Amino acid sequence: MKKISRAHHHINRKRLSAPLAPPLRTQHGVRSIPVREGDTVMVVKGDRKMSEGRVTRVDMKRGKIYVEGITRQRLDGRTVQIPISPQNVMITRLKLDDEWRRGILERRGYKADMKRRTG
Repeated sequence: MKKISRAHHHINRKRLSAPLAPPLRTQHGVRSIPVREGDTVMVVKGDRKMSEGRVTRVDMKRGKIYVEGITRQRLDGRTVQIPISPQNVMITRLKLDDEWRRGILERRGYKADMKRRTG
């Protein structure tokens, strides 16, 4: 646990990866990618299974994400968002307005793999 809490940001960022939905997986040629704010995810495990929503916040320190619409009532009446582990969600829509993220997908995808094989 100490190793995880003391890890660098670029390593902790990879811990926040979630698998892509099958259509996205075939389109981009990537199995998983780190979750970002603005991505749309579907919960695949737990009591909130099959709930879908947009990621509103990513907590890198705790390794959790917060999804719009997945909330619960506290005893004092307030509504709070439930933290979810990224391994329990599947990305259904990527936010691709960032050129760095598009570059990551191009670098890691099937097309890049074919370039490596052909030489």
